[in-house]
Amino acid sequence: MGGFDQGGAEPEYSVVVPVYNEGPNIGVFCRVAREQLPGNHEVLIVYDFEGDNTPAALAALGAEQKPANLRLVHNTLGRGVRWAIEAGMRAARGPVVLVTMADLSDDFSNVGQMVARAAAGAEVVSGSRYMQGGKQIGGPMVKSFLSRMAGLSLRWLTGLPTHDPTNSFKAYRRDFLLRTPIESSEGFCLGLELTVKSHFGGGRVEEVPATWRDRTAGKSRFKLVKWLPKYLRWYLWALRRRWLW
Repeated sequence: MGGFDQGGAEPEYSVVVPVYNEGPNIGVFCRVAREQLPGNHEVLIVYDFEGDNTPAALAALGAEQKPANLRLVHNTLGRGVRWAIEAGMRAARGPVVLVTMADLSDDFSNVGQMVARAAAGAEVVSGSRYMQGGKQIGGPMVKSFLSRMAGLSLRWLTGLPTHDPTNSFKAYRRDFLLRTPIESSEGFCLGLELTVKSHFGGGRVEEVPATWRDRTAGKSRFKLVKWLPKYLRWYLWALRRRWLW
C-alpha cells in the first residue's frame, strides 16, 4: 500500500474516522475523543466530497472543543467507506492505526490496551464484541447473528485467534499496512481481509473486549445485502488457506 504520509512529528497512534454527513455527531465525538482517548494521538476525519456536512460542523467548533491533534483528510481514492478508511490509513503518521466511527458506536475504554498490544508486535488487534467481557447493544439481529457466526466458525475451522474478525474497530501496526495491499472493493470488508491476511501471513492477531452500541443520530451506511458477498469472499479465502493450500 503506497502513498503513506511520511512527514511531521509522529504520534503514538493515529485514529482514522471515516465520515459521511456526520455533522450531527461530530461535536459529541470530539468531546468524547478529548475525554477518553489516551496518550499522544492524532485524529484523522476522512470525508469523501465537498458537500459533506462534517467539515462545516467541525469548523463551527472552537479549538478547545476539538482533539488537540485533529486533521481533515479529503479522500480522493474512491467514493465510499472502504476508500475513506484506506485514505486515512495512508495519511496516518503513528506506528499504530486505530479505525473507529464518528457515531460513537465503539467504546474507547480499551483503546489503550489495543494500542499497547499493537505496539508490542500484534499486527491486528480486534475490538471483540463476542469474547468474554465484550458486548453488543442494539443493531439489527441478522447482522449480529451473521457476524457472530462468522467469527466463531472461522475460529473453529481455521484457528483465527479472534471471535470478532468482521468488526471494523481495530488497531493495526502501520508497518503491516505498508506492506499489505487491500483488495476489498467496498464497505467494511477490509477489516476481515486484513485480519485473515495477517493470520495466514504469520503475523499476530489479538483481541480485547469491546462494547458496541447502535448509533443514536444520523443514518448508518452499512449495507448488509450488498456487502455480504464481499465478506464471504474473505471467509472462503481463509477456509481455502487453512484446508487446501
